[in-house]
Amino acid sequence: MSLVIKNVTKRFGSFTAVKNLSLTIPEGETFGFLGANGAGKTTTFRMILGLLDSTEGTITWNDEKITYDTSHVIGYLPEERGLYPKLKVKDQLVYLGRLRGMNKSDILKQMEEWLERFKVPEYANKKVEELSKGNQQKIQFIASVIHRPKLLILDEPFSGLDPVNVELLKEAVLSLKNDGTTIVFSSHRMDHVEELCENLCIMHHGQPVVHGNLKEIKRSFGKKNVIVHGEGDLERLQHIEGVTKYKQTAEGVHLQIANEQVSQSIFKELHHFSFVSKFILEEPSLNDIFIEKVGASYE
Repeated sequence: MSLVIKNVTKRFGSFTAVKNLSLTIPEGETFGFLGANGAGKTTTFRMILGLLDSTEGTITWNDEKITYDTSHVIGYLPEERGLYPKLKVKDQLVYLGRLRGMNKSDILKQMEEWLERFKVPEYANKKVEELSKGNQQKIQFIASVIHRPKLLILDEPFSGLDPVNVELLKEAVLSLKNDGTTIVFSSHRMDHVEELCENLCIMHHGQPVVHGNLKEIKRSFGKKNVIVHGEGDLERLQHIEGVTKYKQTAEGVHLQIANEQVSQSIFKELHHFSFVSKFILEEPSLNDIFIEKVGASYE
């Protein structure tokens, strides 16, 4: 099974939200979408789900178009949260699970396991409106996975969560992936995409500007980062040939360099320093690549 997006374009009148997008996401993979607001990520998700029809192109899962007949194998966590505030958590999940074709006893069993996993077993009989935004988000996540979907689409799943709950949700995503679920998600946090995804697509104004394997994208970018912490004339490092960016930090400097060889020139300059506590050569971050390709930081 794979999710295949082929030459997909979506227009709203004269506005093109997604333009000629082609992707193949294999079964069991976690795939990341990055892009600023308005880049076309949510529109793409809605077309995958069949909530919007594409203007051109095709989208298939397991060689079939996603319809109401196949929706029971799909899970979706929308960016806009949408739970019934007056319903108790248990009643909410039973209702949504029944819509997915589950029986009540299976729903309650899954609910108990997930609430325990998220460390909130006492929330089963609380009304949704009594929960914090972060805990409401946990419940909506549970609603999107309670039927054990084969394909899970998560639109900004980590937004609004504190660091502890982000880790709980990341662990849940990895667990689902290890169980064979295909996961497609967008996030405002590039470090989450780097941590969870093998492949990704950076979208800009509806078009993919970077697409492929994360490791290969970083390798082909060419530029590297050098971090230097120490005491000495830090500013002289920015004048070394091949240093393309220079940023001072509390501990030292963060440099972007044109290629790996430039790091040796920087290292030689450090003999002028009275003390060096750190010298690290790193792969470029996704944020570096995004700035280069799109022209602005994503954060």
